[in-house]
Amino acid sequence: MIDVREPDPDRFSARQWPDWSFWTDARSGAAPPHRGRVRSVVVNGVMMAFLVTWVIALADGRYGPVRTGLVFGFLGCYAVAYLLVLWFGPLALRRQRIAMVAALFALGITPALILGSPAYLTSLTYAIAAGLMLLPLRFSLPLGFGTAAAQIAWMLVRDGRVAWGQVLTLVAVTAILGVVYALTFTIGHLRLAREQIRRMAVDQERQRVARDLHDVLGHSLSTMTLKLGLTRRILETTDNTAAALAEIRDLDELCREALSDVRATVSDYRTVSLATEVAGARMALRAAGVHADLPAETDAATADLQGVFGYVVREAVTNVLRHSDAQRCTVRVGRDWLEVADDGTVPADVVPGHGLTGLAERMAAVSGTLEHGRGPHGGFRVLARGPAGAA
Repeated sequence: MIDVREPDPDRFSARQWPDWSFWTDARSGAAPPHRGRVRSVVVNGVMMAFLVTWVIALADGRYGPVRTGLVFGFLGCYAVAYLLVLWFGPLALRRQRIAMVAALFALGITPALILGSPAYLTSLTYAIAAGLMLLPLRFSLPLGFGTAAAQIAWMLVRDGRVAWGQVLTLVAVTAILGVVYALTFTIGHLRLAREQIRRMAVDQERQRVARDLHDVLGHSLSTMTLKLGLTRRILETTDNTAAALAEIRDLDELCREALSDVRATVSDYRTVSLATEVAGARMALRAAGVHADLPAETDAATADLQGVFGYVVREAVTNVLRHSDAQRCTVRVGRDWLEVADDGTVPADVVPGHGLTGLAERMAAVSGTLEHGRGPHGGFRVLARGPAGAA
């Protein structure tokens, strides 16, 4: 039973914040990590033009050269540190991320403390942005709103009033950056999911071609081998060239059909019919000297199961020819079931190969089932049931 409460690892949620795994996945369809980091640094570097207004405001020298110089130095270190965090932060370890955010807050608060003005706490928007980028939401959001609360308290203590414009700027930037990073994570994971879907489609197509080629060539080559062996025995033991030529004509027809089937399989145009496979099984079993007890009509099976039942007959008869010492092979078909059984010796440990595994996948694709193993009367039996039979 699937637990619906279990989080989907391929779906981004707030609990996974921050999740930069799509940057580190080299197979991702998103921009490579280097390009993404350069883009982030450039965009945020342009946004740091807000600090230029403070530099202009402090250039009048009202705070004195020493304090002004210290503030300029800390603002410069703050800007450089913020850009370095943008570059190294997403790929850093958890402890390193915490240290980066703490260092940014320390550098951002220092100018306000030197100048004794809570207005300059608005510059902490960049430190809050780094927190949203690197820390879980349960830490980064309280950090942002706690900074706004601290600015309000300082303003009330110092001036007895609150400059709401500056506070709202801090709160609004915190909220906007949270939305921006949420979109960044979501878009990144959508791109990664799209790339995974593309790879899965390619893998499924490869599996389809491999399975169809196995079904086509396995049966055709087994029949050709039997025909060649029969032709060699005829030529070695008798002078009946007419019979040998008849077998060679069958071989020629089988080769052409196999080549046509391979081409159609690769092009995904190949269709399998139960009637055709039963006719082919009759010819192959006859060439192997196995008595074939096959249905005269195959219309009993429903139309939507004709194709998959054709694959079952092809693979099951191929296994009789290649792996069994059976003298008799029986095929029975009903509306939503098909049975192929023989009277050969069944080993104690039957390991299903690619053919039976492929048949099980084909039956599952039509909501059916496949059973195989020792039959009730001995020998090996393959039983395919459609949806109604499975129920």
